[in-house]
Amino acid sequence: MKPVLDRDNIRKICIRSVNWIGDAVMTTPAMGVVRAAFPEASITVAANPIVAELFDPHPYCDRVIVFDKKKEHKGISGILRFGRELREERFDLAVLFQNAFEAAVVAWLARIPRRAGYRTDGRGVLLTHGVPVGQAERRLHHTDYYVHMLNGLGIEGAAGPLRLACTENETAWAVAALGAGTVAAINPGAAYGSAKRWVPERFAAVGDFLAAELGMRVVLTGGPGEIEIGKDIEAAMKHAPINLIGRTTVRRMMAVLSRCRIMITNDSGPMHIAAALDVPTVAVFGPTDHTTTSPLMERCRIVRKETPCAPCLRRKCPTDHRCMTSVEARDVIEAAVSLLK
Repeated sequence: MKPVLDRDNIRKICIRSVNWIGDAVMTTPAMGVVRAAFPEASITVAANPIVAELFDPHPYCDRVIVFDKKKEHKGISGILRFGRELREERFDLAVLFQNAFEAAVVAWLARIPRRAGYRTDGRGVLLTHGVPVGQAERRLHHTDYYVHMLNGLGIEGAAGPLRLACTENETAWAVAALGAGTVAAINPGAAYGSAKRWVPERFAAVGDFLAAELGMRVVLTGGPGEIEIGKDIEAAMKHAPINLIGRTTVRRMMAVLSRCRIMITNDSGPMHIAAALDVPTVAVFGPTDHTTTSPLMERCRIVRKETPCAPCLRRKCPTDHRCMTSVEARDVIEAAVSLLK
């Protein structure tokens, strides 16, 4: 198992993406490093259905293959099937951004001759090119974490900006959906767990301030699991928002955010989408570590309060959720006004 990669005769590359939207967006600088190192190669991203939308299309890859563990690739037989599907592609190199043992198993089943990634999850024996990972690597910002792995393989490059791209049709749809005027996005959910979610009534208060004092139209964004939160915020607001929670695809949500002047959000996947689209962002952080998952952009304000239990990285708060409830609406309003100035 050798870390430095022999780049000869690499014409087809498979990048195994991670499973969360935010993490996947944070791999885009590393994808750019791969593209720069292999400009003539065909690059395919293998990802779950939700993450696959981010990259179809994307300037750093040529195509996307969907790995759906809830349907055709469910269970052991599904993994074997997916391995056979990748084997037919005859990839020369697998770059495993996903840390899981399963990612290495699939690449091995696909008989990809060069299988590169971090030596995590006991999968080192399945990798032909493994990069060691320790506490120092785990403390890196996620964007640097993935680029560091590539550097360890001899694929040199620095972490550039996050990158996503909308098509003209997607942008036209967003323009029609939002109408005229300056738009502010509020993203009240966080798929990882309830501990990352700020108080809905305070999101509503911020939305009313943006509408009443700054003349903005407010759009609510999020996934199907956050529909009830969206209804609560909509009911609490005096100025009716455009509620698109659970009503868009990932790509249409990207297009909506690309048209916004500012975004107010929890630490979430849409937060990183906004950063990749260079939308000024106010992000409320509580149980998660802002040093490793903050939005990678200049026009950003992190709002958090020091508490003895944070960051705990838990999905659900076992106590009183003080890291989030201690953040007041006025804290976020002040951050938004500062950012807009």
